[in-house]
Amino acid sequence: MSTATGLNEFLRSRRARLRPQDVALPEYGGARRVAGLRREEIALLAGVSVDYYTRMEQGRVPNPSASVLDSLARALRLDEDETRHLHQLARPRRRGAVPADGPPQRQLVRPMLRRLIDHLDDFPAVVMGRRMDVLAWNPAAAALLGDYGALDPAERNIARITFLAPSSRELFADWADCARENVAYLDLEAGRHPGDPTLARLIGELSMHSADFRRMWAEHPVRDKTSGSKRFHHPLVGEVVLAYETLRAADDPDQALITYAAEPGSSSEDALRMLLAWAAPAPR
Repeated sequence: MSTATGLNEFLRSRRARLRPQDVALPEYGGARRVAGLRREEIALLAGVSVDYYTRMEQGRVPNPSASVLDSLARALRLDEDETRHLHQLARPRRRGAVPADGPPQRQLVRPMLRRLIDHLDDFPAVVMGRRMDVLAWNPAAAALLGDYGALDPAERNIARITFLAPSSRELFADWADCARENVAYLDLEAGRHPGDPTLARLIGELSMHSADFRRMWAEHPVRDKTSGSKRFHHPLVGEVVLAYETLRAADDPDQALITYAAEPGSSSEDALRMLLAWAAPAPR
């Protein structure tokens, strides 16, 4: 998907979700042929001409100013992640693009992150790289999420596992929410790294093989992976509710350490402790 196409679809999706009453505009002009606000209404709210906004939506404004993009973000009621995504789509950084005919570069886990997760015995932890690839994991993560080591390296991808592995729908109690979060992060990645052929192939593969992915991708959710909680239905210990936190190195935001932890004193902590004890290697 080209940057211009991504910008067009993103702006149209955000325009479609607004109604005149959402932005204190009067209803006028009779029946609406499309959902949401018209282009002229967004242009009015953003303080730009209709022609300018139309060209913007079509990807024909080569270098819009940051102030104009911020005005559009306010008009479209974008949140922080969506506003950042709009800037990335409208003003792509060419140095971040990957040539379509260039060989994909293998991303390697940072040695310090590898050492860190190896010492998190009681906390499931993974290192996520570009495109949601799993670069490293500890035994606790394998016990909770599945043995990434049993997968071909090309299949160690969180989004691919979520949509294409049947076990994922059984493991995640709120599978649809998890799946949407992954789609939202991939959309953000597409804006950060325009022209990445490996990411394009991943999106194409998921679109081809998963109707759920196609439907969610068409909605263009955008959300960074930060923190929250997940509810698991683990086949060995039953329901486990874990909080997760995402940490990124300041000089390498393309690698993220994701850790999971249970509320102290909770039944989930007991279940996680049982799971890790069961998965621990037998003493020699």
